[in-house]
Amino acid sequence: MGSVAMDSDYGATRELSSLQKQRALYRPALPPCLQGTSVRVEYGGAAIAADSGDAHVISHAFPHTYGQPLAHFLPKTANVPDAAIVTEHPPVRVGVVFSGRQSPGGHNVIWGLHDAINAHNPSSKLIGFLGGTDGLFAQKTLEITNEVISSYKNQGGYDMLGRTRDQISTTEQVKAAMNTCQALKLDALVIIGGVTSNTDAAQLAETFAESKCSTKVVGVPVTLNGDLKNQFVETTVGFDTICKVNSQLIGNVCTDALSAEKYYYFVRLMGRKASHVALECALQSHPNMVLLGEEVAASKLTISDITKQICDAVQARAEKDKYHGVVLIPEGLVESIPELYALLQEIHGLHDKGVSIENISSHLSPWASALFDFLPPFIRKQLLLHPESDDSAQLSQIETEKLLAQLVETEINKRLDEGTYKGKKFNAICHFFGYQARGALPSKFDCDYAYILGHVSYHILAAGLNGYMATVTNLKSHVDKWKCGAAPITSMMTVKGWSRGPAASQIGKPAVHMASVDLKGKAYELLRQNSSSFLMDDIYKNPGPLQFEGAGAEAKPISLCVEDRDYMGRIKQLQEYLEKVKSMVKPGCSQDVLKAALSSMAHVTELLTIMSSLSYNGQATI
Repeated sequence: MGSVAMDSDYGATRELSSLQKQRALYRPALPPCLQGTSVRVEYGGAAIAADSGDAHVISHAFPHTYGQPLAHFLPKTANVPDAAIVTEHPPVRVGVVFSGRQSPGGHNVIWGLHDAINAHNPSSKLIGFLGGTDGLFAQKTLEITNEVISSYKNQGGYDMLGRTRDQISTTEQVKAAMNTCQALKLDALVIIGGVTSNTDAAQLAETFAESKCSTKVVGVPVTLNGDLKNQFVETTVGFDTICKVNSQLIGNVCTDALSAEKYYYFVRLMGRKASHVALECALQSHPNMVLLGEEVAASKLTISDITKQICDAVQARAEKDKYHGVVLIPEGLVESIPELYALLQEIHGLHDKGVSIENISSHLSPWASALFDFLPPFIRKQLLLHPESDDSAQLSQIETEKLLAQLVETEINKRLDEGTYKGKKFNAICHFFGYQARGALPSKFDCDYAYILGHVSYHILAAGLNGYMATVTNLKSHVDKWKCGAAPITSMMTVKGWSRGPAASQIGKPAVHMASVDLKGKAYELLRQNSSSFLMDDIYKNPGPLQFEGAGAEAKPISLCVEDRDYMGRIKQLQEYLEKVKSMVKPGCSQDVLKAALSSMAHVTELLTIMSSLSYNGQATI
């Protein structure tokens, strides 16, 4: 089916401001491994699940796409004798779809993919699906040309193609996607999105392989939440921009608090269940407090515990004659507080049974009913909203910051009446920083990263790979040192059980799961080292607006730069060491060399066996 007009003006030429026009002229550089017309790929060993205990379940669910090798794309100067070199590039037809919430930089993935396709064969076609996955199912398309993409280069939003629902999960949806790929004779389908979208990409790839559909499926890690993070993916497109835009707003609020000296600002940040955005923004702007959902869950803090923690901080600051402050709250905090999470699970269970919103409160268990009645009316109404498609609460609609501000005010007033708090009246102002940043102009880092991932996606297609995610590692270094590759999406999967209600049985399904903040990681450690001075000393920091040139333009997420995560590079280095051992320990080598090799290998094997049996996965628990 050819292009179909839709109500929205998808792909229409944008009206650009002076800054947008200047940004549209910026062209990201490519690392050496993506330059030239040949695709050089070195294959590593079979990529397996990080947790060996999950391997059987995943391999059973994905028999055609589990256990595929890692792929490293090489510069033409690389001396790797067994590298595969693709020099013939027949014309291809590639489909691309936005699947998931808009994230700054998404357009650059399409731009990079378009440039790579046309550089290798100008007769190739890139076909965008209009309106997200709904457009994929309905075969609503737009051919991506230089003219179409010209006003979307380095721009925010997803308005070139648009987006709708975020899933390709039902049998009917998978069948519709395959019908579209076959009808349009697509050689590849590139899916741009986060954890859910890439799980769906893996399922599509498996179904296509099983059905002998020739379309290859490629996933690209794009999500503002920063929660698609694992041994192969260091960060996601959009995370840097969101954190920089929010950090400027937080910095502005910090300056305002310090100026008036009479308000506490409670700021809720977008980011879904994980607290990566809140952590990064705290490191950039130095608020007085940040509540991380992972900390709350690990310590099993109740809503009362959190209220007391904030009140104690307010009281300690009042003793220093400070009556202002800034508190950051991740939107996923509500699902990290044990009693609120249990209440939400009970409410969602009643939704599943068809109980109407008006009658849910009367069907709650006694303890849940008591908690529900304790909460302010506005929170009750928000908790009753239908859950998202991934079974989570509608976090963007639950005003946790207002709940905490109200509870803190009540407790401070109680302490005031009791005489245990002798300071001034507590005043709170609440904000939700969410949608304001989603459509921002992407940072230079996100522009570069997304454009390069687009090129990597073509390399994956040229290598004939299916069910892979485009990866770029060593991101904290300069672009010319970035390492590009591809990892099977199934190797990023884990199997997690879940249950709803005390009598429900656990169900495990392989998926690319959200990565939480690592409470043993260097970024979290950096926050904890500075938390006392953040709380009491008002060392607020304002990074200012996004910089595209000059000071600040090359800045990258602090949480990325403090970690040492070049996993793909280390895998390659290990392979090189193993090759050296094989070349030195051959029949005819000396007894001493053989004994040393056997002793060393026996020790290494024993150590790795122990670590594997403990499900140690060689990486921090993100």
